[in-house]
Amino acid sequence: MDNKMRLQKYMAQCGVASRRHSEELIQAGRVKVNGEIVTKMGFCVSEQDRVEVDGKLIKKEEKLIYIMLNKPTGYVSTVSDPEGRKTVLDLIDGVNERIYPVGRLDYDTTGLLILTNDGDFAFKSTHPGQETQKTYMAEVMGMPSNKELKALRNGIMLDGKQTAPAQVEVVDIKPESTELKIIIHEGRNRQVRRMCEAVGHPVLQLKRTAVGRLALGDLKPGEWRYLSMKEVKQIRGKKNG
Repeated sequence: MDNKMRLQKYMAQCGVASRRHSEELIQAGRVKVNGEIVTKMGFCVSEQDRVEVDGKLIKKEEKLIYIMLNKPTGYVSTVSDPEGRKTVLDLIDGVNERIYPVGRLDYDTTGLLILTNDGDFAFKSTHPGQETQKTYMAEVMGMPSNKELKALRNGIMLDGKQTAPAQVEVVDIKPESTELKIIIHEGRNRQVRRMCEAVGHPVLQLKRTAVGRLALGDLKPGEWRYLSMKEVKQIRGKKNG
């Protein structure tokens, strides 16, 4: 096969990391092609090229893996952590393929996280154009007013750019906090937490319960299961779940 593809796409298909993280590895000078360090983003390779990451030869994964994990608190959503914290991969036993998380959940955020070695799947399911809905249950401090709820629904200014409209529903009112169901289709850094903080109601607990039509169900914290091909197709091919 002589078909050329961008280096970061090839790395993703080899199960090294997502395309975005693969680009970071390239820029950091950690990738060699045929013995030469490559830092150029547009560089293309074929399967005949020898590609190494951190000195290790990589090759395309033959068996594609798709896993749903109920991430507990206290784990980072990365393959490795320079600070030595536990990663979500520490929760996955008996899988020999090199998998990595699709998108991220904060250290203190729990819930649905997908792990895979399918780079195209990871790219398409996190691309903004897909507008995949992500459902969160957020316990926030205090009780948001109707005006504050409307602001969350209409969009909040974060880093000089307004968030896309969100679905926000009050689920439960407690003496000192409120449980909200929040559905967004963007993936900005710590978006739900920052949105709630912006209206004066910081998040106390945050859990992602669904991605598109894929729901966490009765999977317990720290547990995982393989996705069915039907579930994979739902995420891969459908806008808004």
